[in-house]
Amino acid sequence: MTWFRCPENRPWASMRLFCLPHAGGSAVFYRPWAKEVSPAVEVHAVQYPGRADRIADAMVGDAHQLARLVAGAMAPLMDRPAALFGHSMGAVLAYEVARLLQERGSAPVHVFASGARPPHDRGEDRVSGKDDDALVAEMVKLGGSDAEALREPELRELVLPYVRNDFKLIEDYAHRAAGPRLAVPVTAIIGDADPHVTREQAARWAEVTDGRFALKVLPGGHFYLTERQRDVIAEVHRTLEVPAVP
Repeated sequence: MTWFRCPENRPWASMRLFCLPHAGGSAVFYRPWAKEVSPAVEVHAVQYPGRADRIADAMVGDAHQLARLVAGAMAPLMDRPAALFGHSMGAVLAYEVARLLQERGSAPVHVFASGARPPHDRGEDRVSGKDDDALVAEMVKLGGSDAEALREPELRELVLPYVRNDFKLIEDYAHRAAGPRLAVPVTAIIGDADPHVTREQAARWAEVTDGRFALKVLPGGHFYLTERQRDVIAEVHRTLEVPAVP
């Protein structure tokens, strides 16, 4: 099973945008982007193993290993300029994937880190060890479409194992300062009411790259990008200097 879901193949596109989902998320989260993004951009959403159409594939419990697998799968698709967009857990993974790609001589042109504290300032929150009800309550508090699915008892049995895996993966993640520093430009985007990341914390993404840095704050909570999808995509267009949809 392949690692990427491309809702609309665009052989004429000048750039690829690789989108990495949040903890408990899947590639379908980014499906609507294909209709909104510029024709000059081809969207590829990462499908982590152990969920959706990869439910039979073994889950990966280590962030560095998952980043290596994603970076390896991207290699054949790096024949065009590529940017990375990651939300929450996906933002940290995007950073690690970018470091690996840069080390291999195929650095992305930009990293968008959405709704996340920077890699070296992760905080001490731990929810992966809580019981099922507490884990569901945490997801509901965060919002997002995955939370609604967890209200259905039949779906919990399918969904909770990979939700718990993802939370543990990002809670166990430790930034490795050794090795080459990222030289790729980074844009951090957050919601102004996100309980998990403040403006000050998001600004610290500037400390992990030698590339230029920008911070964008939009109205909303942790899943601000659902309601503000158009604004987020406009920021991507502006930053990547691609023409917007007419």
